[in-house]
Amino acid sequence: MQRENLEKTFFAADGCPPVRWRIAPSPVEYAEAIDTMEREAAAIAAGEADELVWLVEHPPLYTAGTSADAADLVMPDRFPVFQTGRGGEYTYHGPGQRVVYVMLDLKRRKQDVRAFVAALEGLVIETLASMNVRGERREDRVGVWVRRPERPPLPDGSMAEDKIAAIGIRLRRWVSFHGMSLNVDPDLDHFGGIVPCGIRGYGVTSLVDLGLPVMMADVDIKLRQAFEDIFGPTVNDACCPLSGQENSRSVA
Repeated sequence: MQRENLEKTFFAADGCPPVRWRIAPSPVEYAEAIDTMEREAAAIAAGEADELVWLVEHPPLYTAGTSADAADLVMPDRFPVFQTGRGGEYTYHGPGQRVVYVMLDLKRRKQDVRAFVAALEGLVIETLASMNVRGERREDRVGVWVRRPERPPLPDGSMAEDKIAAIGIRLRRWVSFHGMSLNVDPDLDHFGGIVPCGIRGYGVTSLVDLGLPVMMADVDIKLRQAFEDIFGPTVNDACCPLSGQENSRSVA
């Protein structure tokens, strides 16, 4: 079955607490993010913490997933490169990109990795739709794509399209970490140091590149609303009180 046809929601079982929602107030170093995810995922797996979604920005860097091909690191000296245990190949993270680290316990939801990836794609697609941007899945490439009819067609004659969001996850004891990144207003030239996700022939875009002068805080609100539609209720993380993030289904 194609991912497009899988169930759209990925709710937790009845009685599970809402997902903690945390937004980092300033850029987070990548090593710190990994340490935090490891600690949180272990606590969730042990039943000592509720699930968590953590929104961050990083300083400019490249990460290499478990399938990364060294030939796809075109400019190895441009930014720091981090080897990471998530699936996928090379990605870029940097200012203007919203990285969403998703620490969910699939034992409380559905032990189906393919359906989980489809739900993360759905999260991006619904977020984009709320801003009148049509994001699409591609069965042969994970992530979310935007058609660019104003561009010359691809060599095979099909319409040009750009990637706007990348997805790469890891599971340990059925708890996820890593997650997805959505390009809001990053420096798109920074993607030139790699072959993003090992996929040649396609471009990279962002919301601002598509003509939407949006702020990160506005995108965060849309992300939270879409997350609750697909994954269920959230609550502001007690360690990081938020303002302006409540909505009708969030728990203060």
